Amino acid sequence: MKLFKRCNQLGNKCISTSSVLLVIVILLMSTMLLASIYTTEEDPIKLDPIPQTDNEVEVEVWIPTKEDIAYQDSMYNIIQNTQKDVDTIKADIDRILYKIERIEYSDGTVDSIRYVKGSAIDKRNNQ
Repeated sequence: MKLFKRCNQLGNKCISTSSVLLVIVILLMSTMLLASIYTTEEDPIKLDPIPQTDNEVEVEVWIPTKEDIAYQDSMYNIIQNTQKDVDTIKADIDRILYKIERIEYSDGTVDSIRYVKGSAIDKRNNQ
């Protein structure tokens, strides 16, 4: 720690580790603030169009029609509905498994597919 504690002989002031860290944190925060505020309006990369030669074929860009957009929307809706159905089925299966694990009869016997000897149910029923 002697490295960070240097005393000024004129004013007898010391620079401590906490003051050095405070200055570093302030510089870091101010740099991040300036970087988040500063934006350029210019396009940083300007590409010149490549001139076409005679033996190159022009490529047409696909522009979707109203029918294409409707088809994509219907596919998206089908996917969303299927995901909702899967989530509903998963929740139903979880509820069924929970009920199966908790089946206990009035005579004290237990019926469970996950019955483990020494588990909480076993200890409670076989004291």
